[in-house]
Amino acid sequence: MPGIPAFFAGRHVLVTGATGFMGKVLVEKILRSCPDVATVFVVVRPKRGQEPNDRIKDLRHLPVFGPLLKANPNAFDKIHALAGETTQVNMGLSEADQRLVQDKVSVVFHLAAALNWTVPLRTAVRENVGGTKNMLEFCKRINNLVALEYTSTTFCQCGEEVLHERLYPAPYNPHRLLEICEIMDDEVVESMAKTLYGPHPNCYTYTKALAESMVDEYKNELPLLVIRPAIVIPTYKDPIPGWVDTLNGPMGVLAAAGKGVLRSMMCNGSINAEVFPADVCINAIMAATYLRSQQPRILPEVPVFNACCGPVMETTWGEILEIGKRVLHKCPFEWALWYPDGAIRTSWWSHQLIVLFFQVIPAYFIDALLFLLGQKRFMVRVQKKIRSGHDLLAFFTMREWKFENKNGYINLWPSLNDEDKQTFFLNNVLPVDKEAYIEKAIMGTRTYCLKESPGTLKYCRRRLAVQHVIHRTCVALFYMTLVYYVVALSFGAFKLARSLLS
Repeated sequence: MPGIPAFFAGRHVLVTGATGFMGKVLVEKILRSCPDVATVFVVVRPKRGQEPNDRIKDLRHLPVFGPLLKANPNAFDKIHALAGETTQVNMGLSEADQRLVQDKVSVVFHLAAALNWTVPLRTAVRENVGGTKNMLEFCKRINNLVALEYTSTTFCQCGEEVLHERLYPAPYNPHRLLEICEIMDDEVVESMAKTLYGPHPNCYTYTKALAESMVDEYKNELPLLVIRPAIVIPTYKDPIPGWVDTLNGPMGVLAAAGKGVLRSMMCNGSINAEVFPADVCINAIMAATYLRSQQPRILPEVPVFNACCGPVMETTWGEILEIGKRVLHKCPFEWALWYPDGAIRTSWWSHQLIVLFFQVIPAYFIDALLFLLGQKRFMVRVQKKIRSGHDLLAFFTMREWKFENKNGYINLWPSLNDEDKQTFFLNNVLPVDKEAYIEKAIMGTRTYCLKESPGTLKYCRRRLAVQHVIHRTCVALFYMTLVYYVVALSFGAFKLARSLLS
């Protein structure tokens, strides 16, 4: 079989979700590692007054594209932005763009999705289910399609203790739910959510389960494959270590802890953390898509790949967060409100007490000071957002699943030639220096998400040392006061009991 770069040479590729975190890493990897690709078509909607072409031009300034543009300054000439929207029929493309894609494209990567766990159910259904249906219908008219990759999630079947590499029946008729979302108002749709979700914690995992079943309906018409990534975290090394542009998932937790506004988290530290570096995940997507293109166009069942790190970079939530705490002390963030010294807990009551005394009450106190100083209050609002995000993430940090990996990215390894094994590294990332990787991931979060310069580290370390002394003093005073009142109350109760008995 030809190698992956040879396969993509001269091909026209279509990518949805290209402006998202994973989409950017995918587009960069295609352009850099498959330089002979003909065109990368990207479906982009206008946003905040920016036209699709302008949004793509803005990507040039991102650090993730730096190595690509340094080696090939004209690489972006191969990106062709198409004004469209996956929630619309024919993806909202003009007739001319439809014909262009149908005549030229042979590989499709469908990454577009509503990733926000808190969006209304109607929005998630339209984007994740309706958008996937529109893509599938449109791809039926692509003349030379050899592979259509759909990106799902390993948490699409939260009710299953073991997630097998196969498609599951829909928890609800996706076509019926699309109809309901079109004719019912928001209140009615949202009132159905909890009943519909079943074992699912949010609209994202639920609609991904529905979308997978939608994909299964087209298995006799299209050359399909499904990739299920675990929780995606910053890049391992390619094109730069630690690149990330979103605070979703573990990096958001570490950022909040580093800023001193998160002191407690509901988390079972002993369970496996199913996290997956973005660059390794994209390598898996490209390798699996290449492998699918070498198979018969129509297969009896849609190939499914669980892209998870368990057998390769096995780690626990406790290990990640413990290393993260050490790194945050070594690489502190700018303007941290308090010394980062939170902890994970499995007791709901102890977690609530710590949150009350060390997050909620201080937030109201700081906002009161800001009000008196005539400044804008923000801490209570920040704490509400942290609580909302924490409650959603806790579902995954307090439970453990097992993911079948027979087709998954480990078993893609033998199908690659020696050159591809180096370029599209998969299980040769071993052995992973977890401490070094997490340090790069946190520095990436600090630099690329929070826009904090590495040049401020020296100052931040001095500031952290002062905060450490203040923190220890305050904690000691808090517990001394607590002990004092407990003893005083106990002594008072003893005196009362003694007087009653006498």
